[in-house]
Amino acid sequence: MTYPSAVREAARVVAIEAARAYVANIRPIDLTNPNVLVGHLMAAEILLMDIVTAHDEPTEGAQV
Repeated sequence: MTYPSAVREAARVVAIEAARAYVANIRPIDLTNPNVLVGHLMAAEILLMDIVTAHDEPTEGAQV
């Protein structure tokens, strides 16, 4: 079994903490403003893609 390098693990933590910080700073959303809703959805999608990327990349010495 291979374990992630310290750099890879740090990248994973950074991606997850960025998503947590974004969610923690969201104020009540004006549900009647589609531009605000689209902005939040796009930001959330990017943060989720960053998390997936951080977890999908093979670690050093991993069998692919």
